[in-house]
Amino acid sequence: MKAILLPTDFSSNSLNAIEYAVAMFQDQPCNFYLLNVQKASAFISDDMLVVDSSATIYKTLVDAAKKSIENIITTQQQKNPNKKHHFFSIVDYDNFVDAINQAVEKYQIDLIVMGTKGATGLDRILFGSNTVHVINRCKTPILAIPKNCRYEGLRKVAFTANHIALYNSETLLAMKSILKKHDANLTILHLADKHSIASKQSINLAFFDEHFSDARHEYIDAEDQDIVSAITEYMYMNNFKMLGMVKKQHSFFERLLKTYPEEQIAYNFNFPFLVMTNFDP
Repeated sequence: MKAILLPTDFSSNSLNAIEYAVAMFQDQPCNFYLLNVQKASAFISDDMLVVDSSATIYKTLVDAAKKSIENIITTQQQKNPNKKHHFFSIVDYDNFVDAINQAVEKYQIDLIVMGTKGATGLDRILFGSNTVHVINRCKTPILAIPKNCRYEGLRKVAFTANHIALYNSETLLAMKSILKKHDANLTILHLADKHSIASKQSINLAFFDEHFSDARHEYIDAEDQDIVSAITEYMYMNNFKMLGMVKKQHSFFERLLKTYPEEQIAYNFNFPFLVMTNFDP
């Protein structure tokens, strides 16, 4: 039974991510945990001075959040009846990332699926602050779903590899599981730049040959071009449905963060990002 955490602020982006997750795992037994985190700013200072009033406001917020989650669950069960899927409601009053990590530990979460932006996200920003904080501070694999992305199968998956650190089977377990379940074809995009280490590239190639023997390999010069635009264009031209990456220094994900909070996005990112944590061998 796969355990999937679905953080939601009830925005259209988060609801779309839930729709994507339910469709993606339609053939798998899953426990879906829908999590809403209430913020301290929901209280006003005067209310905090009166315990009874604060408790009443707190209960009102939590009850409203629980009702909203139950409405989402009911809608999903009516639209996509599936005996393999079970839904659970969680409402927490905590720091957002701490609430995520606590839920991951308590419910043994395998994957976090969330929208790339929250309710207040600007169109020119690819990843909202909550998404970035979760990716940076959670070790569980995260599938980030852009607002206009709809599930259309996962026949073709790409993975960006820069050879600064060594990869291992634990790091890429989430991607390997997705490839197997969806009978997907993998293309490894090798990024060559000043940070790449030839000896590690050789070891990584041997690793990929052992664990992803059917994968195609493409090599991209990451020094002489806008690598983010180059990979995005490659994804669209070749009809890829997901991009996997490992978060680490000089990674493709780090370049996304550095490039696009301040610049206009060159392409409409319309594919999910699977971000994994690098576990040292």
